[in-house]
Amino acid sequence: MVRLARRRRAATSRALRTRGRPAASRPRFPGRCGAGWPTHGGPVFAVSIGAQRVIPTPVRGERHMSERMPQGGLPLVLLGGDGQEATRWLKSLLEGGGYAVLQERSAQHVLERARSTEPDLIIVDAELPDMPGADLCRTLRTDPRVSSSTPILLAVREPASRAQRLAALRAGAWECITPPHDADEILLKLGAYVRAKLDADRARAEGLLDAVTGLYNRQGLARRARELGSQAFREHGPLACVVLAVDLETQELAPNQQGSGVVGRCVQALKTSARLSDVIGRLSPTEFAVLAPGTDAGGARRLAERLASSVSGPSTTGEPAAAGATPSPRVRCGYEAVANVGYAPIEPVDLLVRAAAAVRTGKTDSGSWLRRFDEGIGTPAP
Repeated sequence: MVRLARRRRAATSRALRTRGRPAASRPRFPGRCGAGWPTHGGPVFAVSIGAQRVIPTPVRGERHMSERMPQGGLPLVLLGGDGQEATRWLKSLLEGGGYAVLQERSAQHVLERARSTEPDLIIVDAELPDMPGADLCRTLRTDPRVSSSTPILLAVREPASRAQRLAALRAGAWECITPPHDADEILLKLGAYVRAKLDADRARAEGLLDAVTGLYNRQGLARRARELGSQAFREHGPLACVVLAVDLETQELAPNQQGSGVVGRCVQALKTSARLSDVIGRLSPTEFAVLAPGTDAGGARRLAERLASSVSGPSTTGEPAAAGATPSPRVRCGYEAVANVGYAPIEPVDLLVRAAAAVRTGKTDSGSWLRRFDEGIGTPAP
């Protein structure tokens, strides 16, 4: 009787300890979700039926499988590969990391899916049956039906050389996934890329981006200026703004101001020469602004010189242009900078207005093409 009572008390204690325990901490059994994972309470997978995504609802009280995935639902990854060992591990990693995966085996099918499903991330195997992966990256990047903010990654089966990585980047890939593979590093990078893509989509939906160039418009620049100004105020850091005006004739503008032609090349030059922390926007068809956090007046001058040199080429530095080269546009720059926003508070939008005014009425700083805002001259309305 004593032994029976002890057994009952032990069983009751175990039941009480188990009740309410998260499913992830209970004994695991192999199931259809993969060996070693629980059939219930494990990672949430998405089932793809054609172009439709069916995402099971997590059990109440379950915790997310990974804190490395972006919040707000399961992002959709379009995976291009043959489904063999080369991409099977990647599909398993993505699903375990909280992504819904839609896999296609050929480049043509990947292209069709990318156009119809608007994925949050595209990963392409370097060796596809109908096209090299790098060529598919180039096709995806130039396709107007695929958002320019969609991250495209190239999965290489063998360790890639520097030349291979550079070729992939030139083809439009954001990065190469090459062995040796670090699962945590891959998931963290993918999470950062997807968050950036979702932020860009949200900004576009809210009307903060210029539809032609993909840069911030005036409203977008004003919002980012306030955000950077708040950060600089808290950190007592510097903040600068450089406005670059490109002098073009009317006939030099592409039809409907599309992102091709001279303006398109200027936009690409600005994106290439600006820092990752800089915010680039378009004030008018031929005027662009760059908000530079952590930059004082000296840094603003150097930034203006770098931007102008990148856009106009050798003419800015005084070097003669190569024979037969396309004439470079004339560039004028204006800037304004605050050394310590915490001690000398300024309305962040006023920084934009002052830099834009400096292009036309500022004090000459470095030749006639670079000017700094002069407080002695009235500031025009934005």
